[in-house]
Amino acid sequence: MQVVAVDIGGTHARFALAEVDAGAVVSLGEAVTLKTAEHPSFQLAWQEFERLSGGNLPRAAAIAVAGPVGGDIIRFTNNPWIIRPALIPEKLGAVDYVVVNDFAAVAHAVAQAKDEHLLHLTGPEEPLPEVGTISVVGPGTGLGVAMLWRNGGSYHVQPTEGGHIDYAPLDAIEDAILARLRKRHRRVSVERVVAGPGIVDIYETLAVIEGKPFTPQDDKALWTLGASGEDSLAAAAVDRFCLSLGSVAGDLVLAHGSSALVMAGGLGYRIRDTLVRSGFADRFRAKGRFEQMMAGIPVKLITHPQPGLFGAAAAFAHAHAN
Repeated sequence: MQVVAVDIGGTHARFALAEVDAGAVVSLGEAVTLKTAEHPSFQLAWQEFERLSGGNLPRAAAIAVAGPVGGDIIRFTNNPWIIRPALIPEKLGAVDYVVVNDFAAVAHAVAQAKDEHLLHLTGPEEPLPEVGTISVVGPGTGLGVAMLWRNGGSYHVQPTEGGHIDYAPLDAIEDAILARLRKRHRRVSVERVVAGPGIVDIYETLAVIEGKPFTPQDDKALWTLGASGEDSLAAAAVDRFCLSLGSVAGDLVLAHGSSALVMAGGLGYRIRDTLVRSGFADRFRAKGRFEQMMAGIPVKLITHPQPGLFGAAAAFAHAHAN
């Protein structure tokens, strides 16, 4: 069965044709990326993809959206589109459809990813377990968190808001990061530190500790400077980010009762080499009486080039398995 897979963010909407069968994704076609600002509505963007594809799209849609789902109306923070799921058959001609949160789609992608799309980071170098819970964590603009529960041939994805649990510093430097963030936020969540924009407060805190003057910069610039090593303070901020991410990831594994962890998201992929070299693994394991247990948990990174589209198609296949 063919399905139109869609991954909608604030700036871009990605489309691809997918083939699904027996609850799994058989193939995913080449992605077409459209700028949301250039199309006044989702329906018009859909029609543009239909034109680019030569017309006659499948009457099935798998849609991943960057935001909460489940209501009568889906709105987007960074684009003016509105989706009314009940009108999808009428507006798009898609009789069968699923709409899922974008990070839930990533968890579906993890559930169906082949071994070649799972890069080993730390812990035992073994396949993901076929039975039990797997935590899926994705640092990006925010911090996505989901649980993937497997039971042999079946699985279930549980979206969560784990990115909004309280941040727990472990040393004096992280105490200083927390103190800086508390000046602006009554409550500091882990997302304030271990999502992409968090590098700014880490960098500026380290500058104050070092007594070095700094010019305020955005997170994209700091990630570039830190990854290249051009700015030693930015590089130190990236290392500190990896430490904190390891702590948070380990906490989530403990809270979920997981037997494996998969990192996701474009940022995780860009810093994959730094994660391996950093103290991420030590912090992930450093859970007191449970350190030995944590050392036995495999940690991987999903490297599929289009996890949102693949995951949307996988969610559709899973929902229509019967």
